[in-house]
Amino acid sequence: MIRTLNLLKIAFALLLSGSAMPLFAQATARPCVADPAAEQPRPACLLVSVHIGAISGPIYWHIDQFDSFTAARGANSGHGTIVDAYGKAWLFTLASEKWRSLGGRRMARVGPLPLTATADLTADYLRSIFAPGQTAPLHVHSGPEAFYAMTGGTCLETPDGVQKATGPNNVLMIRAGPPMLLKAIGSETRYGFALILHASDQPPTTLVHDWTPKGLCD
Repeated sequence: MIRTLNLLKIAFALLLSGSAMPLFAQATARPCVADPAAEQPRPACLLVSVHIGAISGPIYWHIDQFDSFTAARGANSGHGTIVDAYGKAWLFTLASEKWRSLGGRRMARVGPLPLTATADLTADYLRSIFAPGQTAPLHVHSGPEAFYAMTGGTCLETPDGVQKATGPNNVLMIRAGPPMLLKAIGSETRYGFALILHASDQPPTTLVHDWTPKGLCD
């Protein structure tokens, strides 16, 4: 079930109400627009929000690329989500480690995702284009987040330490809970996706203002 409009309505209602609860990060509430001919660095945007329901067993995020939506639909086993980004059709599937699509080009597999809850989950898929050195606002997620970058390096700093991934098709994961800083490292523009897998009754992302990074991504 697509929930993009619901996310926007909730964020707008909180803004109008003056609630003391931190607002959703604008990067996740803003829906993506169609890819322009030439991609430019921009904040993360929400491609689609999909109600998943209950999950059992270790779960991986499988990322497959296709030349057309028709090809992606033909390769979808019925449990995946097809999105349009970077001039290609992409099939995102949450499944077991050994799952494979029926065609396309396998780009990455991320997991197992560090889930603490497995009932009534929603998957938010985001697209982001970061220039070298660009960061996202400090935030926290109510579920695990996984990252995939076709180009450019990825750095995640949390109170637990730092994770870095470089080179083509790099991946990272982070558990739910800690505040985080996401930064593009290296000399290339970072073209990537993210998955936030969270309980359906919780906001996926909340801005934080009570934590200061140590600069481990610099």
